[in-house]
Amino acid sequence: MDQRNGWVAADEELIQKTLWAHKTLNVQYGVQEFYEQKNPMRELIRTILSHRTTYANEMTAYRTMMEQFGTWEGVRDAPMAELTDTIKTANYPEVKAPYIKAVLEAIIQERGEANIDFLHELTTQEAMQWLNRLPGVGPKTSTLLLLFEFHKPVLPVDTHVHRVTQRVGLIGPKVSAGKAHTLLLSYLPPDAKALYNFHKHFFWHGQRVCTWYEPKCPACVLQSRCDYFQTGRTAKLSSTPQKVSRLP
Repeated sequence: MDQRNGWVAADEELIQKTLWAHKTLNVQYGVQEFYEQKNPMRELIRTILSHRTTYANEMTAYRTMMEQFGTWEGVRDAPMAELTDTIKTANYPEVKAPYIKAVLEAIIQERGEANIDFLHELTTQEAMQWLNRLPGVGPKTSTLLLLFEFHKPVLPVDTHVHRVTQRVGLIGPKVSAGKAHTLLLSYLPPDAKALYNFHKHFFWHGQRVCTWYEPKCPACVLQSRCDYFQTGRTAKLSSTPQKVSRLP
């Protein structure tokens, strides 16, 4: 592969198809501006809480946790059983509580306080490497944080983005969400606002149109070039496992 206009050139057909889908959804949903920066430390912990749960459950767990323990040091020092019970609305609290405590311990020990604003000053690669060293923090969490809070040119790939891009045919049928981060990023210009809109629009499209069980293909603006639709919606894709039939 060669370097072109600042990004790695991949298969030309896939690049053009990805850019077409990106522009089409820009028209469908409108180009979005970045929200004003919030609180990176808060968003890091909320992102950990958000895995495999709803936004409402995540917010309830976060609010209850901070009401109960007051400060990041208070959360770090909380008894494990008490913290686990406090965040139970977020699903899998027995997994998330140890990660939250370990992340806070690691950050406070290294930085002297629960503050990650310094990531602004790092390169994208340096910031990604630093975050990925934290306990339980992987590409999904680090890319969401770096794009939304620090406006760095990375691309989060959640279940919705993974499903839609795989059905359309921008990535292969067996490509994992983790691998899709790298592949899709190589098809797009390294511009944070463009990547933000790509993520937001494919996320919304997966929520509203290209849903997991009953995709609304007749209403889809990507239908004309969607591999999944054009091949009769029979493809077996890693993003949408086949439902198992249950005996009566």
